[in-house]
Amino acid sequence: MLENINTPEDLKKVPEDALEQVCREVRQQIIDDCAENPGHLGSSLGVVELTVALHYVFDTPYDNLIWDVGHQSYAHKILTGRKEQFKSKRLHGGISGFPRMQESEYDSFGTGHSSTSISAALGMSIAAKLNGEEERQSIAVIGDGSMTGGMAFEALNNAGVYDSNLLVILNDNNMAIDPNIGGITKSLLNISTSKAYNKFKRDVWNVLGKLNRINPGMRDFIQSIDNSIKSMLLKQSNMFEAMGLRYFGPVDGHDVNHLVKVLEDLKHIKGPKVLHCITVKGKGFKEAETNQTVWHAPGKYNPDTGELLQEAPSPHPAKFQDVFGNTILELAKSNPKIIGITPAMPTGCSLNIMMREMPERCFDVGIAEQHAVTFSAGMAAKGFVPFCNIYSSFMQRAFDQVIHDVALQRLHVVFCLDRGGLVGSDGATHHGAYDLAYFRCIPNMTVAAPLDEEELRNMMYTAQLPGGGPFSIRYPRGNGSMSDWHTPLRQLDIGKGRCLQEGNEVAVLSIGAIGTEAKKGIAMTEDISVAHYDMRFLKPIDETLLHDVCRRFSRIITVEDGCINGGLGSAVAEFISDHRYHTRLVRLGIPDRFIEHGTQKELYTDCGYDADSIARTIRNFTEH
Repeated sequence: MLENINTPEDLKKVPEDALEQVCREVRQQIIDDCAENPGHLGSSLGVVELTVALHYVFDTPYDNLIWDVGHQSYAHKILTGRKEQFKSKRLHGGISGFPRMQESEYDSFGTGHSSTSISAALGMSIAAKLNGEEERQSIAVIGDGSMTGGMAFEALNNAGVYDSNLLVILNDNNMAIDPNIGGITKSLLNISTSKAYNKFKRDVWNVLGKLNRINPGMRDFIQSIDNSIKSMLLKQSNMFEAMGLRYFGPVDGHDVNHLVKVLEDLKHIKGPKVLHCITVKGKGFKEAETNQTVWHAPGKYNPDTGELLQEAPSPHPAKFQDVFGNTILELAKSNPKIIGITPAMPTGCSLNIMMREMPERCFDVGIAEQHAVTFSAGMAAKGFVPFCNIYSSFMQRAFDQVIHDVALQRLHVVFCLDRGGLVGSDGATHHGAYDLAYFRCIPNMTVAAPLDEEELRNMMYTAQLPGGGPFSIRYPRGNGSMSDWHTPLRQLDIGKGRCLQEGNEVAVLSIGAIGTEAKKGIAMTEDISVAHYDMRFLKPIDETLLHDVCRRFSRIITVEDGCINGGLGSAVAEFISDHRYHTRLVRLGIPDRFIEHGTQKELYTDCGYDADSIARTIRNFTEH
């Protein structure tokens, strides 16, 4: 049936009793395509029925449909004109793995970060009202993991005071990437598992349609007393209703026919409302249902057997994140003040290594970066040394807290920024392009980036020593460059770089792991005498080294896996200007535009700082 469905209009022509078959075919396409071209499998499998029902009932794209984060948008893409392009998702030049307004009119709002959907949908709902489009619907689909983000609650609190045509669909599978934790999760679990409440809900629903034919007002009456009965049976108030939103559910998120009926009813109920759907992450693929964390984004696999297809073993024993995970455990064993903190990414950042041995000293605070930072600040204020591990792109969400709650008070918080630089196929929403620049401008902050695994270990060791202040260490996604990374820990001189290779014609200054690309590029220009310096620290920057370089070289090239504006190149340009050197400078880094998806190598080439581009820049610089 899917062969004849290219748009939601085609879907609406399908008889309702054939929707289960459509769901099976959509699910199979996701399984087959993701086996060959990996992506976010588990999340998308869990919302197939919900996606089909939403497009069957609502008038998309006129009705606004917003997917929080966007991990779960694959079925949506298949049903909205991108079925043939789906094989190209996340590939260089292909479609995005996330909703993008520029990609399709059906993508009402671009997502990629968590907890934004309700705010956007509420804004669209109010806009529709102001435009006189009272019938226009705005639907936010948000997972229970994203519901742990404070922004979602800010939006819910605001939604409850407006008479907006807003529908929030809570996709509740008790998972983010790792299992969800916290009071919100417990509250949702109480609602979804209460036998008394669910029996009552089923009984009400069974008679609702019959009574409504006799008395159309009976539906509203039952809904009004339902709220009181919920509170009585659950012995707690419903947080959504406490904020002024009408709550419906929970319902089975995999019963497509029932979902269609429920959504048809909700379509005609005015005001802000929440539909609570219970789903299973990875639904329909046994292995993805059983091991939901691994199958969130599993890489390549056999779609028939469920066997994960491992890539050929790398000569490097660990990714940067694993070096972090093993090193923080090593440090914590000798320093009882060290605490590990992450916003919902213990597996993604490898803090789970420490969690297994020291659970009482590790905290997963949910998808709440702002809270993670100030929570860390509170611990630091009482003498602990929190290692707050946040992906670089997500760190942007807590910029104010870093300034106000940590740096201003000179608190000893160590920020470990995973996925610094271009991350690859996740694309523009996930690239860690800006941390070097936005941390460099903050007073009291130390900004460091290791060239390799040994340097990461030494920076972590240095950062936790007594008397420290705010300290950030950023490192990239993927493997490092050392075959034997477990080296003895040693203290670094903060603010001191090092010379990796002597030369006398051109000086290349790099910071972070992109220095390995610089090494390769320099090796391609053996006929040119090139000096290579690993700056290590962007702040404080090594002024002694810079004075020496500027006196000796008339040509300098800076290389960074970060935005060209405000990073290493900018710092060196400022130094040259401030000290009135007449040195020529070429800056290589991420240009002033958003970079799309592709492999890291492809994106380095696009941005002009892969090894070949660095070698070409050196040659052009010396020839002119």
